[in-house]
Amino acid sequence: MPQERYATVNTPAEWPFESALYADPFNEIELDVVFTTPAGHKLTVPAYWSGGGEWRVRFAPAEPGTYTWRTVCTDEEGDLHGLEGTLHSTPYEGDNPLLVHGQVQISTDGRHLEHADGTPFFWLGDTWWTALSRLGWPADFQSLTADRVAKGFSVIQLVAGLFPDMPPFDPRGASEAGQAWEDNWARVNTAWFDLADLKIQWLVRSGLVPCILGCWGYYLPFMGIDAMKRHWRYIVARYSAWPVVWCLAGEGSMPWYLSETKDNDKARQKLGWSELGRYVQQIDPYDHPVTIHPSTCARDTVDDESVLDFDMLQTGHSGRESVPNTVETVRREIAREPAMPVVQGEVCYEGILGESWEDVQRFMFWSCMLSGTAGFTYGANGIWQFNGREVPYGPSPWGGAWGNRPWEEAANLPGSTQVGVGRRILERFDWWRFEPHQEWVSPGADANDYRAPYAAGIPGEVRVIYLARPIFPWDPRNPVVKDFEEGVAYRASAVDPRDGSVTHLGRVEPDANGEWRVPLLPVVEDYVVVLEKDEPSDDIAPAGPIMYA
Repeated sequence: MPQERYATVNTPAEWPFESALYADPFNEIELDVVFTTPAGHKLTVPAYWSGGGEWRVRFAPAEPGTYTWRTVCTDEEGDLHGLEGTLHSTPYEGDNPLLVHGQVQISTDGRHLEHADGTPFFWLGDTWWTALSRLGWPADFQSLTADRVAKGFSVIQLVAGLFPDMPPFDPRGASEAGQAWEDNWARVNTAWFDLADLKIQWLVRSGLVPCILGCWGYYLPFMGIDAMKRHWRYIVARYSAWPVVWCLAGEGSMPWYLSETKDNDKARQKLGWSELGRYVQQIDPYDHPVTIHPSTCARDTVDDESVLDFDMLQTGHSGRESVPNTVETVRREIAREPAMPVVQGEVCYEGILGESWEDVQRFMFWSCMLSGTAGFTYGANGIWQFNGREVPYGPSPWGGAWGNRPWEEAANLPGSTQVGVGRRILERFDWWRFEPHQEWVSPGADANDYRAPYAAGIPGEVRVIYLARPIFPWDPRNPVVKDFEEGVAYRASAVDPRDGSVTHLGRVEPDANGEWRVPLLPVVEDYVVVLEKDEPSDDIAPAGPIMYA
């Protein structure tokens, strides 16, 4: 007899199916549910095994109306095949932006991210690799989530159980519910994923997009391609109904730390992750964006870049020594064809190696964003591995420990606040229309001087210039702004990238050479200078205090 179910748009509905026919359901069968939309389109949604003889499906309708559904089991003679029903969908009436605007996708221009309804999406990520096991639920997880929401983050990058910096089945990878998989990759541990569900759903409820990594790249040789496909099918089945982003693996082509066949492993992993990328694209009914976290750039981490929707970068952890590689990698990847959004996915965790403090965080954010990236991911040493106060994470497989700062202290490092200030400054404008314009400022950052200014904006409307080097009256390197559009008048403001406070600099009056020399700023530190057509608004960074010169 057909079953009736109910849901609201963009919000997962979930229901079970029961069978007592199978001794090992996870390995014996696969179950899909085929939904037919009100417009007649068919979507095949994987169901997931939830323990015992129970399977469950999660489905988020994208439009109101009546859907029909039918189960399809690989065992066509069994009692899970051919079940039918309807699902009645009504409009979402809440205020969660992820559910109001719909899932994140690639923009039509191929350069940034947006929601399903076309609303631009600003990727400001945080790195919580081991949070699904090592960050306690509910108090610790909810506390850190609230902190990141308040600071302006929009994405949380985390790993689905097969974590970095440890061997498979290391005790440090277990949650209160154990490991994500049973020994010898026999089957998933449904209790681990039940607890992970609470955390993923809390992020979404809080307005944060989970960027879910399936594992760290070196697990592929340990598990083999077939087991990894089962792992990814399970992730898609449990989480694709939520507004998520897929990241196939962390450091996808990096071999196991102690491998004696690193070159062979790297080649095998690049091929394998290409195959896994095609598989995830095939089974995901929602077409969530797919990337892979790299050692340098995603496009070079697979053999077939068509499996990727956007390019993710990792560009170093050595403080200012990582600046040249960061800037050059960003510029190279943005220039590659075919165009795809570029997101800085990992650079210079705050506090790692005893450096990369907030000044480096500001520089990396502004140099990346004004060079054309579609987003930036922050990280704090102590959070990615979730050091405990009494029991730190401990050594990496290669022997050294990355640092013992407790995660609660790492959460309060000032860089996390200041990258959020950067987002608020940029969101004052149509930031998704920004393009790099180094010709607007002289000197501009190049291979001879990476600390020179970075400039981007919209011609005739707004220019945003990051001055990494303080201005001194006697310094011949002080920048001038030039190449002004004919007939366009600007007013300038200096914005403190630490707190968003604004000092108005008045009308821009170019000299006889058509250049405007940036004046001495309120404090001799790095600054953001904004030139706006007509009168600037006083709320350029609403969350920060405003000062007037």
